[in-house]
Amino acid sequence: MVAKSCQWDHAMSLIGRLFVIAIGFLLASIAAGLVVVGMLLFPEVSQIADGPIDPDALNIMMGFGFIFVSGFALLPALVVVLITEAFAIRSALAYAIGGGLVGVACYLGLVPFDPATLQFDGIIRRHLEIMTGAGIIGGMVYWLVAGRNAGAWRDPPRPRAPLPPSQSVPPPVNRAP
Repeated sequence: MVAKSCQWDHAMSLIGRLFVIAIGFLLASIAAGLVVVGMLLFPEVSQIADGPIDPDALNIMMGFGFIFVSGFALLPALVVVLITEAFAIRSALAYAIGGGLVGVACYLGLVPFDPATLQFDGIIRRHLEIMTGAGIIGGMVYWLVAGRNAGAWRDPPRPRAPLPPSQSVPPPVNRAP
């Protein structure tokens, strides 16, 4: 009976972990989408206060940024998540580097590749920097939500503290005269 209970606890912790991973990926995609949209719409960030920003247009662009980032980054990010979960890597630096690599992979996946010269044609440095930065921010947001506890679902549950013995007689009260 104890083995079945342990297997059930293990399965439930894995299912809970999958939910945390999904939520972490969604929040990381939103953060990376905000970076991509913000940097592409407002290249001169220092001059952002020059005019009013239409909130409806900004919301639409953030939605497109989220869809773009989450769609293109799903498979590379899944590879990073599987590696970090398998080896229980919980370092923030590992997630920042992994996010940066995912950003670079997403950008290079959109740039034409010439197999004859083994080179990418048309790399725009600013766009590569934006995608790398968005990946780093996404990796850090994922670390904040899910990466800090990577691989913890495999750990056995901590033993519970024993309950104090029940006392039928209340303890004596010391009253000093």
